[in-house]
Amino acid sequence: MSEQAIKFLQEWIGEKCQAPAMPARIDEQAHTLARECTKEAAQAGIPLEDIQEEVGDIQELIALHLEDAAEADGPEPQGSTLPTDKQPDSKAQAETGPGNG
Repeated sequence: MSEQAIKFLQEWIGEKCQAPAMPARIDEQAHTLARECTKEAAQAGIPLEDIQEEVGDIQELIALHLEDAAEADGPEPQGSTLPTDKQPDSKAQAETGPGNG
């Protein structure tokens, strides 16, 4: 596998394979992301065969990364529908919380 393909795959997975909103649907999300990755790799001039030569089934690899992300993220508090990067940080909440605003 070329260095270009390795770099592409590492960056793509790092950017796209975040903790899923619905962990029960990881297989569906992995399928969708695998298609997207294949398309973007082709646009970057990287044949899918180059990627598969090193990692095998790209959908399985993506599913593993999604599962790892879901486990690392842990259960979200009930009632929270915002992605973790959109959650207000605790310091901002403390400064603007009840009695401080």
